[in-house]
Amino acid sequence: MSLNNTHEIDIVKTSSSKINSVDFETLSFGSTFTDHMLVCDFREGKWGKPVIKPYEPFLLDPSAKVFHYGQAIFEGMKAYKDDNDEVWLFRPDQNLDRFNKSAVRMAMPEVDDWIFLEGLKQLVDIERDWVKKGLGNTLYIRPFMIAIGSGVIAAPSTQYRFMIIMSPAKSYYSGEVKVIIAEHFSRAANGGIGAAKAAGNYSAQFYPTKLANEKGFQQIIWTDDATHTKLEEAGTMNVFFRINDTLFTAPVSERILDGVTRKSLIALAQHEGIKVEERSVYVDEIINAAKDGSLKEIFGAGTAAVVNPIVGFSYQDTYYELPKLENSIALQLKDKLTKVQYNMAEDSFGWTVKV
Repeated sequence: MSLNNTHEIDIVKTSSSKINSVDFETLSFGSTFTDHMLVCDFREGKWGKPVIKPYEPFLLDPSAKVFHYGQAIFEGMKAYKDDNDEVWLFRPDQNLDRFNKSAVRMAMPEVDDWIFLEGLKQLVDIERDWVKKGLGNTLYIRPFMIAIGSGVIAAPSTQYRFMIIMSPAKSYYSGEVKVIIAEHFSRAANGGIGAAKAAGNYSAQFYPTKLANEKGFQQIIWTDDATHTKLEEAGTMNVFFRINDTLFTAPVSERILDGVTRKSLIALAQHEGIKVEERSVYVDEIINAAKDGSLKEIFGAGTAAVVNPIVGFSYQDTYYELPKLENSIALQLKDKLTKVQYNMAEDSFGWTVKV
């Protein structure tokens, strides 16, 4: 796959890089940012000229609609460096597609393909020294859009800002992850914005996750809003269940995010001859499988963590420990996916993009 430079982007370089002041061995996820960012505004019904400029704060009117009505969406992506110092993106077209679907759902303008893809490629190229070699080292990329039009009338904004910022990263999660299956709280509802990467989806999770943390659990497996009988996502990730040698995961819907990592893992699993079923997964089904020993693995899947194995779960104050396996499908798939992302294995799917 290639991204062709057919449009002009203004570039203003920083006079002094801060890269030498960064300790890349002790990074805290999402707290250190590169020297530059991309900015492009939507005004009078069209997108203006994108600019790559030094990373810096910017001013907004206190009545900007992002503050009052939550028109904000984002994506999560990564850049990877191989042993030959080449930098790669992973399925950026999928992030663009999902970004624009989120924009439509939030009554925001779709971003032109070239602004997103060519802007992304040029920004990563400028910051390629921030992408470090070695498995686990990545450059996390955060495209986002906010409503910047002023006024507190309850209506969509007419002005928006699209930006891309980037942060060097190591592994997102560490240590064992235990989860609680939600009995009351839900991540999303039918007819809502669960399938959009809208900022409000994530802030709504903070309180129930805080309650889970206080009980000694790291995350929540969310259940459907209507019956709380269907298992849908784990924390901020899609979730997979392995019963015997079959993987089960909830189908994409208006409640469930169409994860890029999720669909990539499904394709890899099927390519390896692993059976995958995309269907509703029920709480009772998983409880029974845990009791009879057929539940082998549960794992989350997302850009930040890639694959996050879950060691056990709690439901109605009963804790179920999962077996420790030597033949973990989760870890096998993670290894295969990361080797493709880091250009350490053949990309037979055409997923990677060289910067």
